[in-house]
Amino acid sequence: MPFRVGIDLVAAVTVADALAAHGEHYLTRVYREGEIADCGGAAAPDPLRLAARFAAKEAALKVLRAGDAAVPFSAIEVVRGPDGAPELTLHGPAAELAAATGLTGFAVSLTHERDYASAVVIAEA
Repeated sequence: MPFRVGIDLVAAVTVADALAAHGEHYLTRVYREGEIADCGGAAAPDPLRLAARFAAKEAALKVLRAGDAAVPFSAIEVVRGPDGAPELTLHGPAAELAAATGLTGFAVSLTHERDYASAVVIAEA
């Protein structure tokens, strides 16, 4: 069965700089409420953990092959499954694009080390 794979790498300093420049506006434009809470909350967000989620959003966009489609980052959400492992949930335009292209069975893996975070997203096509 065919698969699509996306990968992305993000420097935590990039997220830290966005937080410093745009604060809560950046958080709410890019991340969903549960993601913000899972990364330390709006008062003290962890740039490295947010970078891993940003990498997952970018990797998911590559899998979706969004191109010029208007898919906001907040339409792609990293949630914790019952066992604590990360899972991907698509909302609105991201879910619609996945359905239109026949993508199902999304899986995500996150990693971070020191100053960098990475994510891989796989979907069944």
